[in-house]
Amino acid sequence: MSTLAAAVHGTDAPMWLILPFAALLLSIAGFPLLAPHFWHHHYPKIAVGLGLVVAAYYVFVLHAPERLTHAAIEYFSFISLIGSLFVAAGGIHIGVRGEARPSTNVLFLLVGAVIANIVGTTGAAMLLIRPWIRMNKFRITGYHIAFFIFIVANVGGCLTPIGDPPLFLGFLRGVPFWWVFLNCWPAWLMAVGMLLAIFYVVDLRNFRRAPKVVSSDLTSSGRWTFQGLHNLFFIAVILGAVLASKVLPKFLPELVMLAAAFGSYRTTPHEIHEANDFSFAPIKEVGWLFAGIFATMIPALEYLGRHSAELGITTAHQFYWATGALSAVLDNAPTYLAFLSAEMGLHGLSIDSPQDVLTAVTNFPIEVLAISLGAVFFGAMTYIGNGPNLMVKAISDHSKVNAPAFFVYIFRYAIPFLLPVLALVGLAFFSRWRIF
Repeated sequence: MSTLAAAVHGTDAPMWLILPFAALLLSIAGFPLLAPHFWHHHYPKIAVGLGLVVAAYYVFVLHAPERLTHAAIEYFSFISLIGSLFVAAGGIHIGVRGEARPSTNVLFLLVGAVIANIVGTTGAAMLLIRPWIRMNKFRITGYHIAFFIFIVANVGGCLTPIGDPPLFLGFLRGVPFWWVFLNCWPAWLMAVGMLLAIFYVVDLRNFRRAPKVVSSDLTSSGRWTFQGLHNLFFIAVILGAVLASKVLPKFLPELVMLAAAFGSYRTTPHEIHEANDFSFAPIKEVGWLFAGIFATMIPALEYLGRHSAELGITTAHQFYWATGALSAVLDNAPTYLAFLSAEMGLHGLSIDSPQDVLTAVTNFPIEVLAISLGAVFFGAMTYIGNGPNLMVKAISDHSKVNAPAFFVYIFRYAIPFLLPVLALVGLAFFSRWRIF
């Protein structure tokens, strides 16, 4: 095989080329804690610099710029969706009244989990994170941000292909639209139910310990106000572009999204943006960091694609954990495709054939379900597991909430609270002792 052919098939990238990706993850985790001033001023240079190391190797050594072009197109689609929803949702102001009680918070998160399947986890997170911060502003802690990410930005969005990017990619490949809902709702109900129950217990303790606040901002009416609702039209346009991306010419969906974002920004009164404390700082941070992530993760994903058949993954339970483990640290959309391709290969099927995909979901639904839930659910394990996570952190930091640091989020919240729930889901649905 020639060098070019090998590079195109992802067989020549050396193992050490995964190091820039690891370095970027460690930078995201460590610098904000150890050198916050340095990180704030130089994170774009670090992210882009590490990405350029990988890009240079693919262009000048492997002579395979095609893979970079593919990653750049994926990044453009990603940032267009994330950015446009950020702008449109930022033009809607939800006014809250009264101190947020634990029961109110649980209901809010449940509504967010449902909405995530209609406007996507990104749309729901961008729409609801600001009111979530405001309604808990007198006693907000790290677990408020963590459980919001768990439920609204990730787990809640597993009922429709619109809900989370991995499921949408599956839909584009041939997974029937309603197959997702019909097969995922029991796991959704179990996971969301357990997370809400845990949150209620933790939040009730916090509520009882918090000092009572006497403020003109707090009233007993419990009224909610909504401003800028015309932006729901722009959100609908963005989602319509996503759904139509399968039939529209290349780049047209992204251009429609960006046009909707521009229309939203120009038609939203300044007072609403001011009330939301809206700025472009969070989307700029996410944009720079994910530019580096999309570039540096290319060798890691190619290594996974080359060696997935050698990992000995053959059961639904194994697919659930393998997909989940890598979705926590890699972008969960390509990870989903990598393991779906490996699963179909075990049965002599091709992911490039819509008919083969339909055969897989018909004859081996438990394995496809395991990959789907692993990608969506485990995306909440770290800030970089799913696009909205880092966005929620950036908005929280900008709002002076001080979201948990990278490793604090993992070891204080994700592992003790989220991981046991995901383990129980795996046992209940995919193990030899499964009850569903």
